[in-house]
Amino acid sequence: MEQQTINKMPDQQPQIAINQNDHEEEIDLLELAYMLWSHILQILACLLAGAILAWGVTYFFMTPMFKASASMYVVSASNNSLVNLTDLQIGTQLTADYQELLLSRPLLESVIDNLDLDMTTKELKGKISITNTSGTRLMTVTVTDADPLQAADIANELIDQACIYLPQVMETETPNKVEDAIVPTRPFSPSYSKNTLLGALLGAVLCCGVLVVKFLLNDTFETPEDVTKYLGVQPLATIPEANLDGKHPNKKNAFARFKKG
Repeated sequence: MEQQTINKMPDQQPQIAINQNDHEEEIDLLELAYMLWSHILQILACLLAGAILAWGVTYFFMTPMFKASASMYVVSASNNSLVNLTDLQIGTQLTADYQELLLSRPLLESVIDNLDLDMTTKELKGKISITNTSGTRLMTVTVTDADPLQAADIANELIDQACIYLPQVMETETPNKVEDAIVPTRPFSPSYSKNTLLGALLGAVLCCGVLVVKFLLNDTFETPEDVTKYLGVQPLATIPEANLDGKHPNKKNAFARFKKG
């Protein structure tokens, strides 16, 4: 009897090769938007908390600052005559020199001595800003200080001393004082509305950032839809969540949590 040899072929079963290195998980912006919308109350709470915190810091910890401005007109008339074209050109060129000399040490020392200020020339210089309107010979001295009265006094005294000191140094005509500084009634900084708005936006942004990071780092299957989305298979059933404490069972069905990777 002839012996027959039968070679059994191995069972051919479909094999699914999953290369995790080639797997790229895409971020669903619509799902991300739905997630943020589901936490809208938390975002609004953080927005309100940020606004209140920013307002409180501004009110209790920031010193109100006041600005006072005085101005003078740089004029250079030759031989006490009417101002001609040459005088206008010279006066325009002198404005740059005036800006530097107004912040010179001797002039600042005179202001400190006359007003009996408790500060150094460097500190006083940091409070003063001098501007020249483009195309004009009008110079404005602005002083910033926490004391509104002191800010106005410094601006006026600086202009008065400049009218005495600068003509002696530059050998020019005395500049004309245009406007005295008045005591400001309202601070220019800090801005309560601006800081409150920035605080509210910062609180909302931080809350959204935390929620997005938690959403992206969440690697568990929480719903049957997650299984279908990431594995491409439809779950047959869900397991109801049981309350082991025996108090109040949860009526909602909870899907068993597994790692996505």
